[in-house]
Amino acid sequence: MVKTLAVVGATGAVGQIVLDELVQQGLQYETLKLLASARSVGKTVNVGGQELTVELMEPDAFEGVDLVIASTPDEVAAEFVPWAVERGAIVVDESAYYRMDPKVPLVIPEVNAEAVKNHVGIIASPNCSTTQMVVALKPLYDAAGLKRVVVSTYQAVSGAGLAAQTELIENTRARIAGNPLSPSMFQYDIALNLIPQIGSMKQAGFTSEEMKMVHETHKILGDDSIAINATCVRVPVLVGHSESIYCETAEPLELERIHELFHRAPGITLIDDLASKKYPMPRDCEGRPDVFVGRVRKDINQPCGISFWCVSDNLRKGAATNAVQIGKLLAGQLANV
Repeated sequence: MVKTLAVVGATGAVGQIVLDELVQQGLQYETLKLLASARSVGKTVNVGGQELTVELMEPDAFEGVDLVIASTPDEVAAEFVPWAVERGAIVVDESAYYRMDPKVPLVIPEVNAEAVKNHVGIIASPNCSTTQMVVALKPLYDAAGLKRVVVSTYQAVSGAGLAAQTELIENTRARIAGNPLSPSMFQYDIALNLIPQIGSMKQAGFTSEEMKMVHETHKILGDDSIAINATCVRVPVLVGHSESIYCETAEPLELERIHELFHRAPGITLIDDLASKKYPMPRDCEGRPDVFVGRVRKDINQPCGISFWCVSDNLRKGAATNAVQIGKLLAGQLANV
């Protein structure tokens, strides 16, 4: 059990789901503090039937806190995480700020839970698109190794925040009515559209989102030898990222064995019956904590090639669920201190 747990960004979209996940996953604590910026101070939030008042996120707010779960922008994490660590707390950070710091473990509990033991006060939770892909690749990697991954993502607007969801709804209604609105959250109108750019331009024409998937996957698996090529696309879906994944294993796997690996893997739900038109779709996966896999097939030209479809709620497993799972791992450590 954690003596004092603090949730930073408690009134945000992901922060609210973190609070729900605390209840759903049963993370045990004696005291829960909700911290946020000045504009949210004084608000009351119900957590598991208990009404709690939001407090100001400031250095002194972390006095006596053992564990922090935080959902904030990068620049906010850069400011407050040192406050918490200096006062003896362990921080589970969902921002991108510390992910590639060599001293900070980047953790998906189904994949590299043992990495939490190596923290120096901070543990990072990966990018949402990376998380679901690596959960799905892990059983294949363990069984036969991985040489190459080609992934195309179809990412929901909720990855850009609540305002992006509102923009999709309003702009879709306006476009159908023949009165298109100008975009504000995205570089182009996302209504009834696809935008093949998420993040800023990086090396060789790839975007920052695409390179996150490369670098984070290498770090989580501890294997830089895997060739990874990503294309990230924003789609007019409210919640739930989808990915078309092609990978080549080091050794061939039979289709029956691949199905068995997915079926047995923790955190994966296999829905794969093309004849009956059963496969994962983002609308069906919303609000659920698992990574869903379907459309599994062997490459007809490459004996080690495997293609599959992967869907997950980006606000759950891609963010809040994963962070609370890490928190539970740490709670076990804290109980043994």
